[in-house]
This record gives sequence, structure tokens and C-alpha cells, in this order.
Amino acid sequence: MKSLRVLVVVPCYNEQRSVAAVVNDIHWVKTRFGLSLDTLVVNDCSTDNTMAVVRTLDCLHLDLPVNLGIGGCMQAGYKYAYRKGYDIAVQIDGDGQHPAEGLIKLLRPLFDDQADVVIGSRFLERQGFQSSFVRRIGIRYFRWLNQLLIRKTVHDSTSGFRAFNRKTIEIVNRYYPDEYPEPEAIVQFGLHKLRLLEVPVLMEERQGGTSSIGWVQSVYYLFKVTLGTLFVYIRLRKI
Repeated sequence: MKSLRVLVVVPCYNEQRSVAAVVNDIHWVKTRFGLSLDTLVVNDCSTDNTMAVVRTLDCLHLDLPVNLGIGGCMQAGYKYAYRKGYDIAVQIDGDGQHPAEGLIKLLRPLFDDQADVVIGSRFLERQGFQSSFVRRIGIRYFRWLNQLLIRKTVHDSTSGFRAFNRKTIEIVNRYYPDEYPEPEAIVQFGLHKLRLLEVPVLMEERQGGTSSIGWVQSVYYLFKVTLGTLFVYIRLRKI
């Protein structure tokens, strides 16, 4: 593979049980494929021993003094990637849902300049963990919303398993949705005319940590993300 500098950003909130395996798996992929790759764990003010575990690992780390949520946590990682001159930034969640071997599928289109944003999708080949029934309904709704707003079909818009090239890093360094960034950012990418590509990946059930979305919050989540997505659309549509 080409010698591009890759930063894997691992957002963590109370992931003491899973983060070590995630980082070690990323390191295995780096060694196996000879990648110029660093791993940055961003600890989102965890209340367990996540940070103590991270300090024992072979990785870079940021320890946020306050909880920013997944969007703020990821933007901290993207700002680091931008300022340190990385060519590619990848999100792999610290809960073990994103197997590191899928990293290569996300990187290849960026190395070959076939895309600006690559998203790992559970639903292109329908293998591995497929998420809950209620969440799949929400994903179908966001697929429709994206088609309506930006004329793009994204099968798995809530997937956090995604990779950005340098052009996209520069964009998310300036602005990135803070509360529910995965579906909202799709509209951001569309309005910036970025080349977006989905690739099939396997995902696992979360191995640890605390999900940011519970069953009781599902309807509220759909309503709030819709408002957030419309806000992003209105804010950025003149670009």
C-alpha cells in the first residue's frame, strides 16, 4: 500500500474492558500490512479505569477534561490529525464493534484516490451483527432523509466505522456535528460535494462501555437527529 500517514482515532467512554483489545488489534493490522499508522485514543472523561488502561498501551492518547460526547470527542481527534499533518483519519470505536481487520477495506479506496469519505456498512452484504430492529428502522429513515436532502443513498448512515482523506480532515477540523455526528455528517459531506463510498464490513456487538443511545430514547433520537440534520443542511447549503 502507498506510504500515506494514517491516524486511527479511537473514541472511548467507559471502555476499560475493551479498549486494550481494540488498540492491540489495530497494531496487528499495522504490522501485518506495513502501514504508516498511529493510534490515538481519545478518552471522553470516562468515569471508570479507561485512562489507566490506555496509559499501558502502545498508542497516543488525549484525556479530555470534560465529557464532550462522541462528536466533540471525534473532532478533537480530527483536529489532532489536521495539525500533525496526517493524510488519512479513521474512526474505530473503543467498544469493540469495529473489527480492526476491516480497516484495510476502508483505506484502499483512499489510497487509490477513489473517494474522500469511506463508510463501513453492515447492510451491503448483511453479514455479522446487524443492529437492533428499532435501530434498523431508524437507519432506513435516515437513508430516505439523505436522499431527500443531498440526493445520495447511504445504506448505513449511523455507522461510525469511517475513514477520511486529507481534504475531508480539513473540513471536519473546522466543523463537525457534536451530538449525533454520524447521520448528520452525511449531509455535511454531501453539501461539500465530497466523494462518498460505502464498503461492506463485518461488525460485532459492543464488547464493553456504555451506549449513547438507549431503547427508551429511540423516538426522541429520531426527532432530535432530524432537527440536527436539518440544522446542518441550512447552515451549510450555501457552500
